[in-house]
Amino acid sequence: MNSNQVDRPCESRRNFLRSQLTASAAVATGVVGVHSQTQAASSTTDSSPNETLRIGLVGCGGRGTGAVKDSLSINKNVKLVAMADLDAENCARSRKVLATRFGDSIDVADDKMHIGLESYKKVLDDPDIDIVLLTTTPVFRPIHVTEAVEAGKHVFAEKPVCIDPAGYRICLDTHQKAIDQNTAIVTGTQYRRQTNYIGAIEKLREGAIGKVTSATSRYCASGIWYRNRTEGMTDLEYQLRNWMHFVWLSGDQIVEQSVHNIDLMNWLMDAVPESAFGSGGRFTRPEDSEMWDSMSVDYHYPGGRFISFKCRQWPGSTGENSTVIHGSDANMVIWGGSRGSQILDHDGKEIWSMDGSIADAYKQEHKELVDSIRADKPIVELKQTADSSLTAAMGRMSAYTGKRVTWDFVTEKSTLDLYPENLTMDTVVKSPGFAVPGKTKLI
Repeated sequence: MNSNQVDRPCESRRNFLRSQLTASAAVATGVVGVHSQTQAASSTTDSSPNETLRIGLVGCGGRGTGAVKDSLSINKNVKLVAMADLDAENCARSRKVLATRFGDSIDVADDKMHIGLESYKKVLDDPDIDIVLLTTTPVFRPIHVTEAVEAGKHVFAEKPVCIDPAGYRICLDTHQKAIDQNTAIVTGTQYRRQTNYIGAIEKLREGAIGKVTSATSRYCASGIWYRNRTEGMTDLEYQLRNWMHFVWLSGDQIVEQSVHNIDLMNWLMDAVPESAFGSGGRFTRPEDSEMWDSMSVDYHYPGGRFISFKCRQWPGSTGENSTVIHGSDANMVIWGGSRGSQILDHDGKEIWSMDGSIADAYKQEHKELVDSIRADKPIVELKQTADSSLTAAMGRMSAYTGKRVTWDFVTEKSTLDLYPENLTMDTVVKSPGFAVPGKTKLI
């Protein structure tokens, strides 16, 4: 950003949330394998598959509406009963779209349509709700997940689950709390449920390409949406509406969008990186956008392995979403979307392939959430996605500052907290501009 300090250190929010938690998770460096699930020990009898599970939606934009569609499309006996959003029009539009498709499975009365910055609390306080879908702007995810677990709700949390080290530490505490109280947390990392990704990781673990030495990963797309300010908007209202372009809200593209590829990187390396060394810049963003539009980061993993990662959003440019793993015997390509996975020998001949549907994967994450609740073996995977979210943030921190950043630093020493202190709709949040390497400080 165009200042010497990107962060807004503020301990009160973090201390308040942490004081509500009775357990603390140790900071670990490993990432679990296929599906990367932690299941809490069963403490109650199995629930009947005929019992209706009631959903509350927090964040009624396209992603939230899509999450409800995915859950209702693949699960039986689930019903949406409450909604919350900053914008009343979003709630009304989403309810109408969903009711048209799912009929009686959308049972949201007018008094269960909650509006405002703290409207999520009314969903969490609702005793009729079993599962909450948390799909708001990323900065709020640690707060929302933590308070949902405190309220005893099972959780679907969209990625990323944190955008800074302070949020990461909260996620670790909340992960352990969910295990202790038998509460499910499934996250929106759908590649973990996509058949060709699972198949590729299995082949990798079997040694199908030999010793893995390095990899390259790309998430290169065209431009991103931008919403103009309307008359009478405060700075905060404008930033909340245009949230992708403000780093305290989105974490920049490497965290908000590219976390999918970075989660795959950690999965295939079965570890978190030891360090990140990044660069990048901005050429095409609107004048008041804090986001960069391109970033390249070398992630160094244990065992002398590294992954070169690149993301960009340039209108009119060639897009590519892929991860290529280089092995001693062959190479593997895992394509984004529904393009499948391949293993190629060193002459480029295909020796294995597998198809996969990302649309099916979006639904599968909701099926596994509901199935784990009904079986009283709740999946808890918050730490896994927090590790990946922090890996992405570590790359941003390196690129913004021009410094090499280590995992030990971001987990143990960094005080970076992007959340404004005591945030209300009356809070004045001034944009510091965009980061300038060599001037922006590593905190």
